[in-house]
Amino acid sequence: MSRYRTQNPATGEVVRTFEAASVEDIQQALASAETTYRQWSDRSIQDRAAVVRRVAELFTERKEELARIIAGEMGKPLSEGIEEVEFAAAIIDYYGVHGPSLAVDQEIPSTIPGKAIIENRPVGVLLGVMPWNFPYYQVARFAGPNLVLGNTILLKHADICAASALAIEQIMLDAGVPAGGYTNVFASHEQVAAIIADPRVQGVSVTGSEHAGSIIGEQAGRHLKKAVLELGGTDPMIVLDSDNLAAVAADAWGFRTYNAGQACNANKRMIVMDNIYDEFVAQLKKHAEGLVPGDPLNMPDNGYGPLSSRAAAEQVNAQVQKAVAEGATLEAGGVLSEGEGAYFSPAVLTGISPESASFNEEIFGPVAIVYKVSSDEEALELANASSFGLGGSVFSTDTARAARIASRLDVGMAHVNIIAAESAELPFGGVKRSGYGREMGPLGMGEFVNKRLYFVAE
Repeated sequence: MSRYRTQNPATGEVVRTFEAASVEDIQQALASAETTYRQWSDRSIQDRAAVVRRVAELFTERKEELARIIAGEMGKPLSEGIEEVEFAAAIIDYYGVHGPSLAVDQEIPSTIPGKAIIENRPVGVLLGVMPWNFPYYQVARFAGPNLVLGNTILLKHADICAASALAIEQIMLDAGVPAGGYTNVFASHEQVAAIIADPRVQGVSVTGSEHAGSIIGEQAGRHLKKAVLELGGTDPMIVLDSDNLAAVAADAWGFRTYNAGQACNANKRMIVMDNIYDEFVAQLKKHAEGLVPGDPLNMPDNGYGPLSSRAAAEQVNAQVQKAVAEGATLEAGGVLSEGEGAYFSPAVLTGISPESASFNEEIFGPVAIVYKVSSDEEALELANASSFGLGGSVFSTDTARAARIASRLDVGMAHVNIIAAESAELPFGGVKRSGYGREMGPLGMGEFVNKRLYFVAE
């Protein structure tokens, strides 16, 4: 089987294959990116921002077509795909509009007579290694700010997202990004390592698994290249009390099962106070009832989509079965489809022991895992007992009580009475084994930038 392919996860059928990059292709891409960087970075930031705003417009204009591509690539229901493209366009537009002001030079006081200025300058060619779960949104977070800054981009997308990768590259060209400014590469793991090692490349951004991040982070460190790593998560959602528990549970279920549960910052551990625990679990089980496998291009109201691949569905099933073998209870769902399709029915899982091997695993699929606690301190301790630290949330009618716990979460994004605040202007990223660096918002402009001191003596 060709490594780069469109393989419909609903059926397992390989629809199209793509030719992998040759050694010559990679060298040409590197040379073009380096040459174009000299020209692109010389243009005014306002000029670059105008091109990036046009990129956003084209994403919006082509959203239906783009959503259909990923429905066939990684199984995202059409409505969710359109939402993703709209969000990607909003992120890119944010940098097109606000990027020039976010990168403005800053004069600082100096005890040495003269003028001291901190400049925000581009650094050069960057490599992005992007995942399949949000094929457009993930690229937007990386490409938007860096194109405005004047960097140029080589983009290695997931093996199963070749068609969407090419569609993005075409949008960039059509919007006026010069050839070499944004180049898709169907690279192998070995070629990715060679690109990182190449002296023309100044940094690498990776969104993916903890495993992939550790490998690429090691390669970047060896060659003294800046890296941004956005990796996995087992985000806690603490529910202390509620005056509308059914609504909180509905939100919890919706966020956990969105995109077939394949989101880094999904609420993967629901930590619920003992006096409302039984009702919370009962509400989740209601949402898990009566669901049927659906066609991503024509999803019924009670339908659920496939995971990204049969292998992914089998992995989630194996993790659930392991947890059950260790003493957990499968309360609802959790059925792996027969045949080649990648369907796994959204599940409710309780009773995972913090001492079990399953406790610190990320399940990248539609599995709502619920824990029972009896105090605020126990909830906080359980929430922080993870090697991951992406996001987390605390729910209570007493906002001050929730805030006291949220302020002590060991995460990159702490929330009160919302599972995850997501918008173009809000930074995204984690701590611990969830990686380092930030994307989106003002911080997204500050990762791959030369904060150069420029000093003019009196």
